Amino acid sequence: MEGNKRRDKILNQLQKAEKPISASKFAQQFDVSRQIIVGDIALMRAAGVAIKATARGYLLQGKRQGKLSQIVVQHDATQTQTELRIIVENGGEIVDVIVDHDIYGELTGNLQIKTIEDIEAFMEKYRSSNASLLLELTNGIHLHTIAYENDETLMKIKAALLKAGILYQE
Repeated sequence: MEGNKRRDKILNQLQKAEKPISASKFAQQFDVSRQIIVGDIALMRAAGVAIKATARGYLLQGKRQGKLSQIVVQHDATQTQTELRIIVENGGEIVDVIVDHDIYGELTGNLQIKTIEDIEAFMEKYRSSNASLLLELTNGIHLHTIAYENDETLMKIKAALLKAGILYQE
């Protein structure tokens, strides 16, 4: 399949997707290498298509319903799954993680975690890799952008994180 036609099909699928689609899944579907898909995504981005790369694949950046806020948390790596579960189980979506690095400034990792299954997939990827969590760069202090329906949901998330000793307090 010609590259332009493949990229059109990738865009069409991303426009319909509710969850990230991995480069490997696209590669299998189009019978090309994962690297070809990574190159396709780079060309699409260079052409102005707002594609976000997450740990589980690609999504189009778009408007989301509800509200967005950032919360500051602090914990070690062993509490990561607990933190994510608290947010999701109380009605939030974890959009990203942000740390303030001494050399590079603000570093952001796109997460797009909405469900318990998303948490399990993230934790499995973390456990099976040699990668470090961003929180390890900043003594556990980091921010999350959280998407939520209403102010009561955000208050509930913060209260649960505070109770668990995860919400950052000066």
